[in-house]
Amino acid sequence: MTASLLSTVQAALAQATSDEAGIAEVLRLVGEYLRADRCFLYVRDPALGRGRIAFSWRRTAAVSDPRHDWQDDTTDLPRQDPLFRAALAARPSVYVQDVETAPPTVLNRAFEHETFGHRALIHAHITHNGQLWGILQPCVFGHPRTWTPTEQAAVESVLPELVPIIRRYMRAGAGQAAASGRAPGPATLPPPAQ
Repeated sequence: MTASLLSTVQAALAQATSDEAGIAEVLRLVGEYLRADRCFLYVRDPALGRGRIAFSWRRTAAVSDPRHDWQDDTTDLPRQDPLFRAALAARPSVYVQDVETAPPTVLNRAFEHETFGHRALIHAHITHNGQLWGILQPCVFGHPRTWTPTEQAAVESVLPELVPIIRRYMRAGAGQAAASGRAPGPATLPPPAQ
């Protein structure tokens, strides 16, 4: 199954008419593979220490859309969010089965409730040369979820495929937008099919 998701993602990226379309398809493929409710991509410029949730796939329109404008992500965010702190340190991805039972060393329950509302999540760190370029975050709402070793391996196999596309996205204008704090171009995805 790992090779299946990876080869499907590689094919989708090769056939995409734009980086944005490729990212949208990857989020859908990962979300559907994991039977997730939502899958988003946080992109960042490591040189500026700024990032944003720029892309989001949702199984239904009833699932909240977490996209936001650029934010500094090396000051308050790492203090509030142990998951983000782990990502900045280029530690291994974190697979949370239940937000309600995860220890405070793993996540800040109040922050997760207020910011995302999910019950189980994957905090998959997209790094290159020890720098954080993005976070892929599939999640489910309303119930715990065990992420199997096969699913974890499949997610990890996809992460290197996202590094070049995020770097191109940043070079294509998102980097300037990150510096100014405004959102670049069309980073929105069409609403999910009902």
